[in-house]
Amino acid sequence: MNRIDDRLLPVLLICVQAVVWPGAELVRGDVPPASALLVAALVAGPVTAALALRRARPVVTLMLVAAACALGAGPLPVGAMAVLGTAGVALALFTVATERDTFTAVLCVVALALWQLLQNLSLHGLSDRDGLDLVLTALLYATACGTGLLVRRTRRAQGTAERVLRRAEAERHRLPAVERRRMERELHDVSAHHLTAVVVTAGAALGLRDRRPELAEGALEFAAETGREVTRALGAVRAPAPSREELPSPEERLRALVAGFRRLDQRVECEIDPLPDGAVADAAYGIVREALTNVARHAPGAATSVRCRYGDTRTEVVVTSEAPPAGAAAHGASLGSGRGQGFLRSRAREAGGTLTSGPTAEGGWEVRAVLPGRSAAPVEASVPRSYRLAQVTAAVGLCLQPLLPVLVVRSQTTSSGSQVSAGVLFALLAAAQAVALLWLRRAPRAAQGVLLALAPLWPVAMALGEYTGPVVLPPALSMLATCVALAADAAVPSPDRHARRPGGVLPATVAVHAVPLAAVAVHAVAMSAAVLDRGTDLPVWTVAVGATAGVALVVGAARWAGAARGRRDRAARGVREERLAAWTEEAVRDAWAERRRIAAGLETTVLARAADMVAEAEAGRLDTVADRAREALAAMRSLLDTVRAGESGRTGPDLRPQPTLQALDLLAQQCRATGREVEIRLTDRVPERLPTAVDLAAYHAAETLLAVGGEEPSVLELDSDGDTLTLTATGVPRSGRPVVRQRLAARVAALGGTLTTEEPGAVRLRLPLPGAPVAEPSPESTAESTSEPIPESTPEPTPEPTAEPLPERGDEERER
Repeated sequence: MNRIDDRLLPVLLICVQAVVWPGAELVRGDVPPASALLVAALVAGPVTAALALRRARPVVTLMLVAAACALGAGPLPVGAMAVLGTAGVALALFTVATERDTFTAVLCVVALALWQLLQNLSLHGLSDRDGLDLVLTALLYATACGTGLLVRRTRRAQGTAERVLRRAEAERHRLPAVERRRMERELHDVSAHHLTAVVVTAGAALGLRDRRPELAEGALEFAAETGREVTRALGAVRAPAPSREELPSPEERLRALVAGFRRLDQRVECEIDPLPDGAVADAAYGIVREALTNVARHAPGAATSVRCRYGDTRTEVVVTSEAPPAGAAAHGASLGSGRGQGFLRSRAREAGGTLTSGPTAEGGWEVRAVLPGRSAAPVEASVPRSYRLAQVTAAVGLCLQPLLPVLVVRSQTTSSGSQVSAGVLFALLAAAQAVALLWLRRAPRAAQGVLLALAPLWPVAMALGEYTGPVVLPPALSMLATCVALAADAAVPSPDRHARRPGGVLPATVAVHAVPLAAVAVHAVAMSAAVLDRGTDLPVWTVAVGATAGVALVVGAARWAGAARGRRDRAARGVREERLAAWTEEAVRDAWAERRRIAAGLETTVLARAADMVAEAEAGRLDTVADRAREALAAMRSLLDTVRAGESGRTGPDLRPQPTLQALDLLAQQCRATGREVEIRLTDRVPERLPTAVDLAAYHAAETLLAVGGEEPSVLELDSDGDTLTLTATGVPRSGRPVVRQRLAARVAALGGTLTTEEPGAVRLRLPLPGAPVAEPSPESTAESTSEPIPESTPEPTPEPTAEPLPERGDEERER
């Protein structure tokens, strides 16, 4: 599709140019000379061909089109290069803005505008030219560049959002499996160490009971202590996963992998940054493991370096090995399947990145992977300073080129006039407006004030420069920058505008309408002054009313266009946020269901037998202790088989348990895996047992806040003063939206709590804690705690292991 567009637009431009000239001349009966037609064909051909290939070499295309049109405009009559010299150059400049970085695009616009300005000054001086052609041309270039930058930013935002959604979708299926593997690993540790030790110790004591009776007492004490330790360990398995400091981090896993290869006499050096747990960390680990394995197979003993850099926009994983030592035998060279490189590329591609591999200049081998970073933004190649310096040098040389004939050939002054033309004054005013627009994002009110202050200067420039062109054109040009600023302001919703400037001095309604009204008044006065200064037969009030009506219509259209674009962008962002929130919710609920399913199996099988083992040990019955330990070990192994199968005891989607505050670690893990920094803080003052309604409301409030948090690091802190549970969220700038506040207020009001916003991006919820003991969940609360609402007429289902009441939170909260 791009190739068709690349060819269609240049062909359309050359057809329009042929209609303007020589088509118009032929219609009037004037036949252009053959030499002029030949020059036009020689210019139009290369320009069209260059524009057709503009996406491959946009900067070269811009220079070629501008130079060809400038050379052809000399011998040809007026209008022969009008379309190609304006629309063609603007199209090339638009392509530069969309395909290259911002610095290159702005440099091209400035260099091209200065080149044309100096070219006109070298030919006509300061006062001989009195038109707006230079300002209109610069305005066309600025519009083309600005539109290209806007398109490029929109494409980057859409690409980033799509990558975040792809990462979230991948993590949606990964989180339940990660939770299942965690519990399986910890269950295996309990069975392999604790219960097996009890069985072995009790069996040895029974076998030596006649010769060494003192072993029986020690075996009973060991069994009782180990049984209590099993109970504590299994309680930790049911509780939220340990913090990142307790689990092996991706950085520790990579360093352990490097240490393992060093024990195989491989010389490996590493530089590894901390990585968040997720698909990117798994891909980095797999790439490093496969690359080091290939080095051990094909170049044993070769010095190898592993570098893993985690940044905002990308993660770089580079494994470089030198040539193997002389005489080193590659005994494992024939063990590979030949598909390792393909697996490496597929692993990087699944994580949203790319991978390249190949020999180095020193005879070694390098594997380089570029994976997504924190923000999932598109990866851009860094530009060295020498390249930027070369760009600036070329631009300066291009700008100074029109002055060479003046400095070398001509010795007399270009113009005898002393008055500065209106075109130069208009160009200076347009440049000032462009600078104000550059500050629009950082200081919107100040930029709008500068634009309104510059508007009355255009009639003054018309009078000083003795402008004789269309009287309405300069004031209309001055309105363009103001309309751009008003459209950008209208695209931002009202709560977000006030959030950007805390402590604003204007009320909400005044701040929304004051600037547009001021713009209408200022530009109406400027246009009326320009018309009256030129002279007109119309009454003053007619001129004022007409100018005010026209300006109000233009300002209203700009505001409407900006508001429509803002609504469209917010709607698209809302759809993406809803999909991301839905996938996050589904991942957390699936992982929570896995945790509850396995916890239910522990409660009904292993924990009961471990408690019997402790009771028998305290009673002094060693024979029964050994039997109970074997039963617990058998139940544990059966549970491990069930966990590996992943199907037995799983509830249907309608009966998945609703996550509570115990699932906050899963929610934070899912957010981190999709590129967001989330921290959960739980103080010691939070009660060990919470009412079901408070537990569910607090979790859903945290889920809502993190769903609209944006890309900023977020912190959730839970505290209690005995009567109130306080949830404080910071780093959630979109929490002030009316929809979000309505959701939070509805959950808080149902429990009689309060919702306060202390500062932009910070929310505090207070939920009252009843002093009565927490009752067991009723059938109504069971229906409420499912992912899908259960109709009232539906009979209560038979309780499955995952539908049982949630465990108490004593040891579990302390473990978190």
